[in-house]
Amino acid sequence: MNIEQPKVIPIKKIIEENSTVRTFYFDLDLKAKPGQFIMLWLPRVNLKPFGVSYQKDGLTGVTICKVGPATEKIFQLKPGDLVGIQGPYGTHYQTNGIKNLVLVAGGYGAAPLSFLAEENLDKNIDLIIGAQCQEKLLFAERFAKTKIKLHQCTDDGSCGFKGFTTTKLEEIIKIKKVDLVCACGPELMQEKVIEICGRHQIPCQISLERYIKCGIGLCGQCVVDPLGIRMCKEGPVISAELVKKIYEFGQYHRDATGKKIFFKI
Repeated sequence: MNIEQPKVIPIKKIIEENSTVRTFYFDLDLKAKPGQFIMLWLPRVNLKPFGVSYQKDGLTGVTICKVGPATEKIFQLKPGDLVGIQGPYGTHYQTNGIKNLVLVAGGYGAAPLSFLAEENLDKNIDLIIGAQCQEKLLFAERFAKTKIKLHQCTDDGSCGFKGFTTTKLEEIIKIKKVDLVCACGPELMQEKVIEICGRHQIPCQISLERYIKCGIGLCGQCVVDPLGIRMCKEGPVISAELVKKIYEFGQYHRDATGKKIFFKI
């Protein structure tokens, strides 16, 4: 196997999306597809996976949420600082032949789905973005001048629809034809999306997040039970049909040590 060396490249610009989320842009045309990820290397810190959230005119963006020591170090970076980038890796959303597309994003799951929406502007798109409150909603301004129908959902009702993204999905399905649903976000949200799509016989694709260490299928850290497939190679984007064969889905995931972390107590 030819192990790719990181491309060392300066950060072009950084956009603060909210208090815990920033998008880092690079002068780099990765030719990534929506749903794929890169491995970002910060010397003497770590190598971490992040989904591609923007790609246009030779500019690539990755949106990062500050959740731990590595991302705290990344948030200390400034334009001009150097990082290493490998990729893109993994599977991607498949929308060929689709006319009516609904995207369901929870939290920073809006990052890859915003990229997907911008790559499918020839389709009829409903983009549902959910967050706890208005301050945490992402990317609404990106779609203000497009024909994409944006549905913002907040738990506290501070912006848009007060309630879950999955409730809004059911409302949309009842009033219009939907050919495909693509989702990215918290696993229990995606579990509900699959259940809704199953009841209405609508094809569905999700992005299944697991702890990715190498990104190239060697270490086995992101293998799922019982299939043994790797989410960095056979995922992260997979069909609902495949998800239903993964019995850990919606039940547990594994941390960096391999310990099972259950979603439901």
